[in-house]
Amino acid sequence: MPASTAETVILTARALLLDMDGTLVDSGAAVERVWRAWAAEQGLDGDRVLEVVHGRQGFASMAILLPDRPMEINHAENARMLAQETADTEGVVPIGGAPTFLASLAGLPHALVTSADDALARARMGAAGLPVPAVAVTAEHVTRSKPDPEGFLLGAKLLGIDPADCIVLEDSEAGTRAGLAAGMQVIGIGPATTSYGATVSVRDLTQLQVTTSDSGTITLTVAP
Repeated sequence: MPASTAETVILTARALLLDMDGTLVDSGAAVERVWRAWAAEQGLDGDRVLEVVHGRQGFASMAILLPDRPMEINHAENARMLAQETADTEGVVPIGGAPTFLASLAGLPHALVTSADDALARARMGAAGLPVPAVAVTAEHVTRSKPDPEGFLLGAKLLGIDPADCIVLEDSEAGTRAGLAAGMQVIGIGPATTSYGATVSVRDLTQLQVTTSDSGTITLTVAP
């Protein structure tokens, strides 16, 4: 069962793997603008589309929403959607506590693991005034979308850390499932992540304090 944040929780790891949208960056308004327009083009319910796309790559979302459509069309439209999202950064801001949290990771093993491509990741992180980690796993680096664990396993590999020694920070159901499938603990960002099975859930990053030991162990203290 997920841990409650009604009391202090302490987790340890040797590396952190960070989702972007909804975890570090609040891009909800931009995502909604682009995907509601796509839903209207397809004659689909916008609310249903937004439920599906959260945490997934666009082509994977399209395959769920339009199961009879050829995947080559999904991939082509995914490229178009990524370009539109990259150009639309209005209202993109950091999640609460993100600047301080990322600053506390300086010099510690951590990676960005996002369903966005490199251009979109850099556009949104830049719009939110956040640095892109030196190690970043973006859509170009994987063949399977979350909830498949491929991205998180690659992040751990690039950092040279055993997956069991990594903690994932995620806000979506697909991302939470991916982290758990990779054999990692998951800190869920937002109360909904409790129902997704996150190891522990927090309101935002202001509840997390990072410390490290001489041996390289990272301690995350989750305040109530």
